[in-house]
Amino acid sequence: MKKLLTQINSPADIKNLDIAELNALCAEIRELIIQTVAQTGGHLAPSLGVVEMTVALHYVYNTPIDKIVWDVGHQTYAHKIITGRRHRFHTLRQPGGISGFPKREESPYDTFNVGHSSTSISAATGMVEAMHLQGEANRVVAVIGDGALNSGIALEALNWFGSRPRNLNIVLNDNEMSISPNVGALSSYLNRIMTGQHTLTARAGIKRVLSSIPHFGEGMVKLGKSLEVSVKNIVMPGSFFEDLGYTYVGPLDGHRLDNLIKNFENIREMPGPVLVHVITQKGKGYKPSEKMPHKFHGVGAFDLATGASKTVSKLPSYSKVFGDTLTEIAREDQRVVAITAAMTDGTGLEGFAREFPRRFFDVGIAEQHAVTFAGALSLSGFRPIVAIYSSFLQRSYDQILHDVCLQNLPVVFALDRGGFVGDDGATHHGVFDFSYLRTIPNIIISAPKDGNELRDLLYTAINAGAPMSIRYPRGTAEGVTPRKPQRLAIGKGEVLLQGKDLTIFAIGATVYPALGVAQKLAEEGIAVSVINCRFVKPLDARLIKEWAGSTKRIITVEENSIVGGLGSAIAELLMDAGITDLRLKRLAIPDSFHHQASQDELKATAGIDATAMLSAARELLGIAK
Repeated sequence: MKKLLTQINSPADIKNLDIAELNALCAEIRELIIQTVAQTGGHLAPSLGVVEMTVALHYVYNTPIDKIVWDVGHQTYAHKIITGRRHRFHTLRQPGGISGFPKREESPYDTFNVGHSSTSISAATGMVEAMHLQGEANRVVAVIGDGALNSGIALEALNWFGSRPRNLNIVLNDNEMSISPNVGALSSYLNRIMTGQHTLTARAGIKRVLSSIPHFGEGMVKLGKSLEVSVKNIVMPGSFFEDLGYTYVGPLDGHRLDNLIKNFENIREMPGPVLVHVITQKGKGYKPSEKMPHKFHGVGAFDLATGASKTVSKLPSYSKVFGDTLTEIAREDQRVVAITAAMTDGTGLEGFAREFPRRFFDVGIAEQHAVTFAGALSLSGFRPIVAIYSSFLQRSYDQILHDVCLQNLPVVFALDRGGFVGDDGATHHGVFDFSYLRTIPNIIISAPKDGNELRDLLYTAINAGAPMSIRYPRGTAEGVTPRKPQRLAIGKGEVLLQGKDLTIFAIGATVYPALGVAQKLAEEGIAVSVINCRFVKPLDARLIKEWAGSTKRIITVEENSIVGGLGSAIAELLMDAGITDLRLKRLAIPDSFHHQASQDELKATAGIDATAMLSAARELLGIAK
């Protein structure tokens, strides 16, 4: 560990450093982030891009009394390091370690729990209004990325607060556009002048004087404003924000600490809502991530020298199976269009986008728009496939209900990262989709046991003529063979093993573990039936009643919340059918939030792994452990 960083235990420790020392500190922070993420995995490129900006914010603002509200939070590694968590940074995203996202339970400097995009402005406005009601005069800073600003909730908050007479500083972290040295230097110089107290006082005084001139004053003020806007638009693209009621500052070079600090010092004292536009380079300081920032947005452990992943599997990921299959189907079916919300690579659609650019739509971080947009496309005969992570689709529940299912429109929801996702923690686990979708009429809900079944379900969904969801896990897909996808009977399960003693009803990622449990029990002389349900809605009622009535002992197992999932659906079905002379054990994720750990560790903790199935089976059969 380098000399400077070992002395930094809180933001107070950086306030006496000079610019040269602060720049050296930033280099040390980058080195620590790179070395740690190479071992633990994490969001490397976003955090490397905001090191100087983070240091400047904590240098100028009196945190945690002044509050910094981060958006998404995957760029907060530098923030964590300088707010007292340097000694624990090696535990990043590990069980019992520090989270990869801001977490209020972890530190008073983490002001709002986040993990999904675009909430920072809305949360910050609530904090500002709370301070006003309590008579406090501290500052609130919302940090938001240029991609996140496109989301509905961000624009709603931005629009609403522009008319409020309160103080709020918004930092727009723009890592999508380049900035030349000349423009950056000129912009920083102009903004230091325009945000300085003397300039602000002079501008306000001139406006008062002009306004007091009879007959001509208001016209002169408007003319002066027009001239000012015209000049500012030549060097600073901020008229949009100015028109919403914000004082616009920028763009600033996000890696020039001296300019950032001087501007933040001016901005902190400015009245009203202020938006400062900062240009950063995603992945800065590590050559592989600078060259391919999208690849290093979120990574597993990697080789520090080359940037190559340490975990290479010969099996394809579920995301790749989905993307390849959709591309294959689209070659023969011109109706197929693909939609994603700023997750082209993450959802496996990069190949589709290259081959069918006119039939591919990335709507940005706007899941609600993605769903309604898909519904409207389907009205003209297209078959839209909306590929979004399970936990992100939660944002568009109302659109799924009103704009797709109420009209019974043939939209396919491809839910990647269904179930536990591992190290990203509670905000990213996709463990509620069975439950939140099952309440909606018309929708078909499914999950494949392996890669081939994903291919079959996708082909089935495209031809179903109704809304249908397919959820599949993060990770590699077993059972992928070179054959054409087949159309499956909707609502029909399959019997994988037949046994007289007990029946396990499994779905998705729990099917193969259930088969393993059945084989182990067979060695003990216990005959277990294993049913691959395939569908949560509609259920295969005949099959379920037949096997539940036959063995009288049943286990349901799913990687979904125990509230309202497959187990609930089967229990309701049997109760409604009057089949009550049986013993039923539901294995599902407890009604709680689960934090970061490996997928296997999370399944064990939740009681849905093979060990839990064996224990449940023996309990139902009255066999001592």
